[in-house]
Amino acid sequence: MSPELPTGTVTFLFTDLEGSTRLWEEHPDAMQDALARHDAIVRDAIESHNGQIVKTTGDGAHAAFTTASDAIDAAIAAQVALEAQEWDTTGPLRVRMGIHTGAAELRGGDYYGTASNRAARLMSVPHGGRSSCRSPRASCSATRRWSSWTSASTGCAISAIPSTSTR
Repeated sequence: MSPELPTGTVTFLFTDLEGSTRLWEEHPDAMQDALARHDAIVRDAIESHNGQIVKTTGDGAHAAFTTASDAIDAAIAAQVALEAQEWDTTGPLRVRMGIHTGAAELRGGDYYGTASNRAARLMSVPHGGRSSCRSPRASCSATRRWSSWTSASTGCAISAIPSTSTR
């Protein structure tokens, strides 16, 4: 039995595989294996950083965390692991991610409210291989901690969007 999903103030991580429709059209056989490896990498990063998969979205994931720092660490771990993979026929899989913290209503195993909606919208901001993060609290140490993180070896990046942004 999996642990209960967090309630109250929750940090959401949404992921999306950039260009997946094109990849499926061009490499249908190779994408079966590639997507299975992608899913395993993303799931491992989320679960190893105290997160829980709420649901998968075909070529992405919606996860919940009790802390923003765990969500950010999971995003970084996933981006680095995805970048380190040999993808053969499909070429590198580039995943964009959005992270947002806020109050959320848990109902029937799914979340409702602006916090999860904002995380989903933030996911569409960066290009594949990058993540965007926004916290409604100026004191969010996780956002300050990773506001301009970029991996020197892979180029994966996470950027904080100021809480005054209207995105």
